Amino acid sequence: MNIKTTLFSLLLTLPLVVSAAPKLSSPDGQIAFEFFPHGSSMHYSLTYQGRPVVTDGQLGVLVDNHLVESAMGIARDTARLWTSQLRLMAVDTLSVDSKWKPLYGECSEVRDRYRQLTLHFVTIVPNGGMDDGYDKRRSYLLDVVVRAYDEGVAIRYHFPEGSNGLFMHVVEELTSFVFAPGTKAWHEAWAQGPYNLVGLTQTAKADRQGQGADCKSGVWRDETERPLYLALPNGLQVALLEAGLHDYVRGKLKLKRDNELQVSMYGSADVIPPYDTPWRVIMVGKHPVDLINNKQMVLNLNAPCAIRDTGFIHPGKVFRAGQLDDKNIRRAIDFAADFGLSYVELDAGWYGPEMQMASSALSVDDKRDFSIPALCSYAAGKGVGLWLYVNQRALYTQLDSILPLYRKWGVKGIKFGFVQVGSQQWTIWLHEAVKKCAAYGLMVDIHDEYRPTGWSRTYPNLLTQEGVRGNEEMPDAGHNTVLPFTRFLAGPADYTLCYFNNRLKTTKAHQLAMAVVYYSPLQFLFWYDRPDAYKGEQELEFWKHCPTVWDESIALDGSPGDYIVQVRRSGNDWFAGALNGKAARTLSIDTGRFLVKGHKYMVELYEDDLSLSTRTHVASKRFPVTGGKSLTLKLFPSGGAALRFVNVGR
Repeated sequence: MNIKTTLFSLLLTLPLVVSAAPKLSSPDGQIAFEFFPHGSSMHYSLTYQGRPVVTDGQLGVLVDNHLVESAMGIARDTARLWTSQLRLMAVDTLSVDSKWKPLYGECSEVRDRYRQLTLHFVTIVPNGGMDDGYDKRRSYLLDVVVRAYDEGVAIRYHFPEGSNGLFMHVVEELTSFVFAPGTKAWHEAWAQGPYNLVGLTQTAKADRQGQGADCKSGVWRDETERPLYLALPNGLQVALLEAGLHDYVRGKLKLKRDNELQVSMYGSADVIPPYDTPWRVIMVGKHPVDLINNKQMVLNLNAPCAIRDTGFIHPGKVFRAGQLDDKNIRRAIDFAADFGLSYVELDAGWYGPEMQMASSALSVDDKRDFSIPALCSYAAGKGVGLWLYVNQRALYTQLDSILPLYRKWGVKGIKFGFVQVGSQQWTIWLHEAVKKCAAYGLMVDIHDEYRPTGWSRTYPNLLTQEGVRGNEEMPDAGHNTVLPFTRFLAGPADYTLCYFNNRLKTTKAHQLAMAVVYYSPLQFLFWYDRPDAYKGEQELEFWKHCPTVWDESIALDGSPGDYIVQVRRSGNDWFAGALNGKAARTLSIDTGRFLVKGHKYMVELYEDDLSLSTRTHVASKRFPVTGGKSLTLKLFPSGGAALRFVNVGR
């Protein structure tokens, strides 16, 4: 149901005091947003259950239109801040409560329930006028749009279409977030970087404060990626995210001053009204896992599926063929078929040196002995599809030729490599490329620094993306337990799970559990491994049965840097994954939170057992359990556990 009302209409110059500040609350009444002017700028506050979240944040964007104003014969704006001349004209509200079914995801149905507040601003300078029907007034319109969900608040800016045809040259976003002193954040300088637990200060005092897992300094340095997880001194847990980014510049977060974070744009953006900037999202909860369980909010802030025929989109598990010759690729296909994997991916090098512009992705390198159409045919006969890796250099120069050719060959998807991210130009190019792939029935996996903002709801052929410090970097268990509370809040990540590689810094059970904890509709397994590495290990039956998309997902318990317990349902069966940090831990799992009470389940448990003489040291157990009972897990340092609950009824 959608309900829209106009609360009031008034003329407000920002420096003036507002007697009745516009307010907004979440549907459950737990979150309260309040707008108020402060001097010549716009500000807001946010509370959860009466406790402060953002104490005094700023709103707004900076627009520098001096050149275009002059070019169009419009009186130039001489004000330092164009927002200083904005006037609040009207306030609208909107209530929405609906449900939608994703093509695939972490749950089979998503509820979209929020209240919305729209503040309509205008600035009109009387200089100028009508010239042969053309409006030469320096007139600008700006809407501040705020949505309050039970899970958090989202803010964006809308530029309505004006009467003078001006576009907007946006040079800075003023959106900021002021938190209480003592707030801690999991800082990550780049999308594939390590995490450090830091205070919101650049002073030396922070260096002497408490350290968390993987923390190296405790002092804020440079910008940080989003999502950013914050632990407030009042006990609340907060995440700052970006949603709905597809034709703008990437935003990160910088420390404006102690305890105040500000959105940092990669560069300027040129937009033509009507236009919506990306959403700035503030998620809040009482417990760390609340943020994980509320992350469908990001999808809700994106447009519905725009692909008419989605029949070509099939999530699944993938094996990477690292040995690029005909014999070994066919072995990889055979292994995938035997193991129940959906796809095999031909990685970098199949069409020549990927970093050279001269390398053509339209044909196999002359040094290779295989035919892609022949391999596609062989794979199809075994129920397996083929994916191809293509570096952005080839994508940029050959995309329009690649797509019809790959469809003709029978290729199922493309993994984009070394993509450019950040600028408006490359953001637009990348998302347009995904659209083009959809038109040719091709799925996409974007690697390197790209981070999702929910756009897979609109174009679900974008199954997954990297933007994560995954197993290619061989991170430790502390890092792995931070990821569900940070990177995975934004959307699926191609972590590239390994198993037999001897460089891993975690146990094998830890790796098994990742298939449940780390959501990715396209799940790469056995990264860096070869088919002959598999010797029939019993515990790998778990990966055979584990799906990549789910009907229901619940994060049961956890703390970033320490541990995480995640359960997910597919049909009547449940899967559970526990990832442990660097300290041994005993956990109790209350099955009453997810299993049907009174129903009987057969449990398959895979856990570390260093006393075993096997090379993987994973013990496999089967035993019955009744829904509602508790299970105890003893986790080794850097260890984990994987469980499958098969519903056998009453």
